[in-house]
Amino acid sequence: MWKQWLIALVLVAMAVGGAVVLQNMDNGTAAAESGERPASVVNTFVPERDTVRDVVKAVGSLRALNAVELTTEVSGRVTELNLETGRRVEQGQLLLRLDDRQARADLKIIEAQLADARRQYDRALQLRSNNSVSQSQVDELRTAVDVAEAQRQSARVRLENHRIEAPFAGVVGLSDISVGAYLTSGTSVTTLDSTDQMELNFAIPERFLGQVALDQTVSGQSPAYPDQTFSGKLAQLGTRINELSRTLPVRALIDNPDGRLRPGQFMSATLTLRQREALVIPEQAVMIRGDEKYVFVAEDGIARRVSVVLGSRMPGRVEVVEGLAMDDRIIVTGQDRLSSGDRIEVKEGENVIPDNRFAKSMES
Repeated sequence: MWKQWLIALVLVAMAVGGAVVLQNMDNGTAAAESGERPASVVNTFVPERDTVRDVVKAVGSLRALNAVELTTEVSGRVTELNLETGRRVEQGQLLLRLDDRQARADLKIIEAQLADARRQYDRALQLRSNNSVSQSQVDELRTAVDVAEAQRQSARVRLENHRIEAPFAGVVGLSDISVGAYLTSGTSVTTLDSTDQMELNFAIPERFLGQVALDQTVSGQSPAYPDQTFSGKLAQLGTRINELSRTLPVRALIDNPDGRLRPGQFMSATLTLRQREALVIPEQAVMIRGDEKYVFVAEDGIARRVSVVLGSRMPGRVEVVEGLAMDDRIIVTGQDRLSSGDRIEVKEGENVIPDNRFAKSMES
């Protein structure tokens, strides 16, 4: 009896399986006869409004806002030295003094001669009141006073030339000078750089000339500090276009409060020309055929091809200037296999779009 039941169950299963196969064949035949393609599974994305920044990227070099090489103006032996490499000094601070004993003595001699010339001149003025001396003698003594005052000023300058003071606040560079060393006139002592702000010199393409203005935001990055961004403002614009490179030289002031940046350092510059609110979509949704750029929009289970005009490009995103509205659902996966009018099945609940916020990159 149980064998009969088993045989019966097998026969029933074979009958059901055959029916399913025949139904699928009939459906496939019907779909083939009607020319319909199966619905494509896609992901969609709704356009967003975001802040878009038009920027120019370039490379440049840094230099100190104020930089000078300090040299001696007279010869002499070093008697005082306050040069410590990397140390910050204030304006007017004494850095080096040469032996100035002879200069001080010469100044005292001139001051004594000036005092004597003034006494003689004052006496002559008193005698002139009663015509005891001639006017020409008084004039000669007045000239002697003037000459002595000029000689005193010259002696003071020679004395001051034995001192080297910081002309501005900054950081002292390398020096090989030691106390007791004899220096001749014109010997390089050290360098002095003001580094609170650095000048970043770079060039921008001529085509952006109409968009560049002073005080626009500039950010810089150095290979030495890849994780840090230095900010500043555009400070100066060149007056001439380079005829070979067709670029305009510009200069930005970059804040350097920690003194990490050094003169002569290489730096990449990003100049922000303007920023605005714009409609952005994932860059992977855009298809290109020749000069045409287009996307596919999901409408009631159907893919519709829409031509678009693009603006600023960003890593992962792109601005759409014309062609889309805020409520359009953009197809972002599987669109390379679609044609306008194809049936689609939107896959919900999976976000395949990275959330990036970057600025437009226009390489110079």
